Amino acid sequence: MPPHQRDGLEWDDRGFDLRPCWARQPQLDKIARLCRRVLGLSAEDRCLVTFHAEGAFNKLYLVESPRGTSLLRVSLPVDPKHKTQGEVTTLRWIRRMTHAPVPKVIAFDDSQDNKVGFEWILMELMPGVSAYKRWRRMSMAEKTWVVEQVAEFQSQLFRHSLEDAKFQSIGTLSPGNPPPGNPSSSNPDPKPARIVSRIFFMGDHFNYDIARGPFRSSHDWLSAYLSIIHQEQAAVLAGEEDQDEDDREEAEDCLRIATKLTKLLPKIFPPLQNPAEQTVLWHDDLSLQNILVDDDGKVTALIDWECVSCKPLWVAAEMPKFLLGPAREEEPNRDGYGDASDDVEGSDELDDEGKTELYWIHLMEYEQTQLRKTYADKMKQLWPRWETEVMYAALKLDFFGAVGRCAAGWYLKRTEQWIDAVEGGAFPRLMDILKGNVNSR
Repeated sequence: MPPHQRDGLEWDDRGFDLRPCWARQPQLDKIARLCRRVLGLSAEDRCLVTFHAEGAFNKLYLVESPRGTSLLRVSLPVDPKHKTQGEVTTLRWIRRMTHAPVPKVIAFDDSQDNKVGFEWILMELMPGVSAYKRWRRMSMAEKTWVVEQVAEFQSQLFRHSLEDAKFQSIGTLSPGNPPPGNPSSSNPDPKPARIVSRIFFMGDHFNYDIARGPFRSSHDWLSAYLSIIHQEQAAVLAGEEDQDEDDREEAEDCLRIATKLTKLLPKIFPPLQNPAEQTVLWHDDLSLQNILVDDDGKVTALIDWECVSCKPLWVAAEMPKFLLGPAREEEPNRDGYGDASDDVEGSDELDDEGKTELYWIHLMEYEQTQLRKTYADKMKQLWPRWETEVMYAALKLDFFGAVGRCAAGWYLKRTEQWIDAVEGGAFPRLMDILKGNVNSR
């Protein structure tokens, strides 16, 4: 796909991370006209469009009309057509196959050939507020219920992915062919196709000559990921001679570690896979911001399904994002944080409950530790295969984590220590080495 097909997208590389930017802004009047047409409103019908929020790759607008309140997502063309098509296909499949609360897609356009000038999805506005906003005030019983509900939805996704859809290969869902004898079917069975992923479309990565899926195996997928790292760091080293020496040194380190990971790859993931690897739909950004709840703690929606793909079972054996964090088995003593005996000057370091932020951090770690046990127990109950998948996933997840840290340029020396330890026949957990808890030599 030629670079000009990402018209309207710019990249800002002035900060720590590359950031997508809008080369031009969506116009409210054009969005309102679009919504009137799509919703079938007359000139007399009220249609109020207001800006609602902004994500990394999109802007959200509230649409109020006689048809109710809906949400229009206007997207940057980071992966033209594929990202929008993948999200729509994913949402429709989830609504058809599971009880997971996700938005209904009312209409969409996966091209920029429209009055707004960008791809868009008009969807149902889901009730509730983000669990992030309520989490601190929720009781442990309410949090436990949230976790159990999420486990229920996850088990449904896994079961239907494996038993009904029988997904094979790694990639983002794309509309499949209509069933035989019914060419006009509006619900063809979707299949994993080209992967829509940040690492594959960020900046110049979009134009790299690499495989983009569907991938038959974890080996093929991670090989493409590592190829991106190789090409990116090679480009840095081939850059201007007066380039910052620290940047060149980091590129050399990344390239060396990526080469070691490429060598280790076939020892952990078989290079030949037939039939193609079984996969499940996996939301890898299920943070508290993306879980909506009502006042009673009932999960009313799981949102932000862009860039969600079918991933191998070992990936899905990871905890949901909102449960990830350091282990803390002992509950922090509330009275020991920010009380009158502390030498804390002023109230700036205390919240409205008279506690330092450190208390809430430690409390979150303790609760996450307990809630991970809740999630694991519920998953084993709902999907007995879960425990086995988790047991065999540890080394693979560590390898995946090492690739991600290499791509980001984080903890390179300790990541290399982990690689050397595994190559030497030891199998420490990557996180233990990153924390300095294991001497890998």
